[in-house]
Amino acid sequence: MNIMLFHSTYGPRPAVAAAADRLRAAGHEVWTPDLFDGRTFDTAEESMAFGEELGKDELLKRAVLAAAPYSERGLVYAGFSLGASIAQTLALGDEKARGLLLLHGTSDIAPNAHVDALPVQLHVAEPDPFETDDWLSAWYLGMRRAGADVEVYRYTGAGHLYTDPELPDYDEEAAEATWRVALGFLTTLPGLSTP
Repeated sequence: MNIMLFHSTYGPRPAVAAAADRLRAAGHEVWTPDLFDGRTFDTAEESMAFGEELGKDELLKRAVLAAAPYSERGLVYAGFSLGASIAQTLALGDEKARGLLLLHGTSDIAPNAHVDALPVQLHVAEPDPFETDDWLSAWYLGMRRAGADVEVYRYTGAGHLYTDPELPDYDEEAAEATWRVALGFLTTLPGLSTP
């Protein structure tokens, strides 16, 4: 699979490179665009302030420009937290998208969003202050209405960004379980059909 993997609001930290290496070891081609010009952060407060300074439109523009050269290949969009929300937005707007892998985050769904049985897998902590139960229920229903084929995996007791070993949220057991399931998910996705 061709995977476009977006970093979280903490920036392109080592955990993103490690995730890309794990995916490459499983036989996937992976791109990890840097939407923050190399900036990384250790606290949510600093990272969110920087994200707000850049603005959502600028972040989305950078993501679209990063993905555009590869979209004809049929991408799997993936991301961590903020990166997951960006991946979701791009996948729902790309008719050649092969799948969507969301780690720790979701996004609003445009009322006119429509996909043809797009495979979607979400991995999120339970509870998660950024992805509340009510929000996730509404999100799930919205994605199903849009035509997505959605699977949701919850990890009780894990922190929000539990796959990053350098953050306080880290939960090794949940992280390894996530990667086992996610790698299995990627093997089920359809390849890009050629005319």
